[in-house]
Amino acid sequence: MDREARRQLVEWEQRELPIRLQAQLLGLNRTALYYQPVPPSPGEIALKHRIDELYTSHPYYGYRRITAQLQREDQQVNHKAVARHMREMGLATIYPGPNLSKRARAAAIYPYLLANITANAPNHIWGLDVRRVGSYGIPVEDRRG
Repeated sequence: MDREARRQLVEWEQRELPIRLQAQLLGLNRTALYYQPVPPSPGEIALKHRIDELYTSHPYYGYRRITAQLQREDQQVNHKAVARHMREMGLATIYPGPNLSKRARAAAIYPYLLANITANAPNHIWGLDVRRVGSYGIPVEDRRG
């Protein structure tokens, strides 16, 4: 049985066993039986709505930039509270991840065609016929050997 189902089994009225013993038999923490969750305040709900609006318009803003924007709007909030609210709402900053400069292994590798060519005349390089290139980037007609 899950925790909530075991919690429903506790008899508050007309109990034959004390609450302490019922909690022990059901494997529940007795203080958790008496806990009533506190609903969020209207100020906290308004702050979460504003954080959501800022995140929706700028998903690349992290909790520090959102905090700075809220402080510019004269709201008294620190970065720890903004980070906690973003975490509770499941908001995460969109940013480039690591290793973006590494090449894709499936991508084709093209040889550098001008590796062993010396420009002997004006426009020699621009006039090179790239369709007739042999191995090592040397044009077929210029091969010596």
